[in-house]
Amino acid sequence: MAEDWAIDVKKYAPDADYGVIAAIVDYCGIALRSRDSSLIAFSDSGETDLIRENYLKQKLGLVDADSDLDAAIAAVGTQLQGDRTRNRVTVYYLLAQAFGKLGVFGAGAAAAAPVPVMAVETAAPVVTPVAAAPLGVAAGSGFAEYLPLLLLVLGGAALLWYLTQKAPAPVAPAANVAVAAPAVVVPGAVVPAMAPPAGADVVETMVEGEPMVSVYFDTAKSDIDPKFEAITGPIRTYLTDHAGDHLQISGYNDPRGDAAMNAELSKNRAFAVRDALARLGVTITSIALVKPADTTEDGDTLAQARRVDVTVEDGPVPAADVEPAAQ
Repeated sequence: MAEDWAIDVKKYAPDADYGVIAAIVDYCGIALRSRDSSLIAFSDSGETDLIRENYLKQKLGLVDADSDLDAAIAAVGTQLQGDRTRNRVTVYYLLAQAFGKLGVFGAGAAAAAPVPVMAVETAAPVVTPVAAAPLGVAAGSGFAEYLPLLLLVLGGAALLWYLTQKAPAPVAPAANVAVAAPAVVVPGAVVPAMAPPAGADVVETMVEGEPMVSVYFDTAKSDIDPKFEAITGPIRTYLTDHAGDHLQISGYNDPRGDAAMNAELSKNRAFAVRDALARLGVTITSIALVKPADTTEDGDTLAQARRVDVTVEDGPVPAADVEPAAQ
């Protein structure tokens, strides 16, 4: 994690959790590679819509009304309005803090409170049954002399069972919330968050005001996730509205294993994405397959390496890229 991300977050959340910041930086991934895509333009409704759908709903798992989520995004924008650099990491941290969802990124994981002993022992103690004496047994027969002790044991067991049933449930430690930063109050229920892409998935983001799609794949697979059509809608619409531009497809691969096989797999993934776009109406002549300078990107996680990026490029497909060149 670059130290400057933490510095910026702590301007608004002085007690911000470094581990949470690092997890958010990892989640943002390729969106932090250029200055433009690392900043949030709150005046761009397309970008704030993506924050609502991809981050608040998918990552944080929120089910609030869109109007409430949009209000929360706008409130964070107001909080940062005096800052020329509205960093994506800072925005995501403040939104997670506002909704009490810092735990999605591991807040408080190392500070679990010890569990009270009485709260664990919730089951009634096992008491070995004692055979009842026959009716009319004499006091000196042996049973009667132990009767008071038996009653005392049974009474203590009943009392212990009663106390354990009434013991309060352990309270989880509160999320690491910065008290110095202005609070953003957002009502609504919360559901468990979705895990970040670890296999096949499709994610859209904005880069310099233009849509970008990253298609993730399972290990050693080139099958595209079924939501490809829905997620690529905005980039296909953008291309239709900017007929002079074209789409560029670049394939990456997991660096483990045989290099030649990985290169072939990366190329097949790029072809699969191109063909899927063509089936959805994008003309082949407006798609360029371009091999990136480094197809493995050692700095990425393995999940990020197993992907194909689809970006919008100005102008028609260059002559050098008419023939597929991706690996």
